[in-house]
Amino acid sequence: MSAPAAPHPAPAEPGSGPAPASHLEDRHRSNRRLYNDDIAPRDDSAGNWGTGNLFNWWMSAWHSLGGYAFAVGLFALGLNGWQVLLGMSVGMVLSLGASNLMGVAGQKIGVPFAVFARISFGVFGANIPALIRAIVAVAWYGIQTYLAAMAVKILVIRVWSGAADLDNNDFIGLSSLQWICLLALWALQLMVLQRGMEAVKKFSDFAGPTIWIAMLALALWILAKADWHLDWNANFGAEAPGFWHGSWLILGAGFSTVAFMAGPILNFADFTRLGHSPGSVKRGNALGLLANGIAFALVSVVIGIASAEVYGEPVTDPVALIAELDSIALVLVAAIAVSAAQVGVNVILNFVSASFDFAHLWPKRISFKIGGAITAVLSIVIMPWKMYSTPAIVNTFLGGVGALIGPLFGIIMADFYIRRRQHVHIAQLYTDDPKGIYHYRGGVNWRNIAAFALAGGITMIIALADVFSDFAPFSWPIGAALGAGFSFLFQDRRQPVD
Repeated sequence: MSAPAAPHPAPAEPGSGPAPASHLEDRHRSNRRLYNDDIAPRDDSAGNWGTGNLFNWWMSAWHSLGGYAFAVGLFALGLNGWQVLLGMSVGMVLSLGASNLMGVAGQKIGVPFAVFARISFGVFGANIPALIRAIVAVAWYGIQTYLAAMAVKILVIRVWSGAADLDNNDFIGLSSLQWICLLALWALQLMVLQRGMEAVKKFSDFAGPTIWIAMLALALWILAKADWHLDWNANFGAEAPGFWHGSWLILGAGFSTVAFMAGPILNFADFTRLGHSPGSVKRGNALGLLANGIAFALVSVVIGIASAEVYGEPVTDPVALIAELDSIALVLVAAIAVSAAQVGVNVILNFVSASFDFAHLWPKRISFKIGGAITAVLSIVIMPWKMYSTPAIVNTFLGGVGALIGPLFGIIMADFYIRRRQHVHIAQLYTDDPKGIYHYRGGVNWRNIAAFALAGGITMIIALADVFSDFAPFSWPIGAALGAGFSFLFQDRRQPVD
């Protein structure tokens, strides 16, 4: 099945959604520098993602090894249980606002994120945000696949002890068993994506709820081992902070929660462009991101506190707890749930984004499926197990590049909602005519490029320089605000908005 797209994009009046496909001028449809079927505007018949689908999408986004590890990792700041839960809840509310902005915009315009970025950066300049998002997605896709494979390896040995014999050799840093687990998950994810976005939707609908089986079973099991005792005021990391410092840390935890989902929020239009209506997007976000996200945070914190009661400190790896389950049947169920959830989160948060972004870089030669194949191959070529084993690489490279997401979000949202007041000529997004609205100079809006470079440079310093470590959790909102501000400051007021 092909990726989501109408076979022919359509022109639109300012502020309108995609018009009937038959109305598109041939010169736009034949422009293979800017168009292929996979990045075309949504046909009205393709808007089949409802509230329930987006609810499950958010469940897949949060229900993962990374989501649990992130929540429990906040204890290391010196926060206690209720402070971690409060900080994450604040972050969920902030994320809801950001997701509604990008999600509703994507549903109204009906184009993938990379094409949406043409409004602010130009029909060719949009390749810059597309490439940055693709780099982050490929790196995290590789790392997440590797981590999921290592989790599966532990569970395989737990179920079948003889598999340990395959874990005693080494080839390019991985044992035979590790390679088997890695390539099995790698192939499963590629298979899902190659069947198109309808398969992604169905898999998300399955994977999102599945992890609740493992998480709830794990919570009940570890609570029983802790004699049902939870100390919500205990501090397991650094020394307990005072009131003001604690408040700062809670706020930082909130914005760290936003940053944790900053990449998927940025390219949320890749999914919401298939939404039924703006209302369905908002309802899906409210139920899946806010209500379900807070519930998942609550269960994660409970497991973290209970595991500290049993083992002396919060266990950040849920697989280590699953491997301790007494019942082989429960281990098998948990293994299936965790594997499905991890594949789901990786596909929707990283794989789809990178596939669209690569297709956008060279529409004439790269389709959505080819972009997926490129993503899959690169995720192995970068040897994510070596990246992950070197924290300096992860923190410096991914932390630095990730700090650029905030400025991109600020520029694109401010341009769409404030400057253009949601008025967009969709057909003009697919033309390289120098007189086109989004052609700017040579197809690039150099003013917004300058705004992005300046705001991004500041946020990278904040995110990476030790002297600004106290402000690092706030790099996303700082970047978004600076990006929007510099964009307005640098804009050419002689340039017509429509």
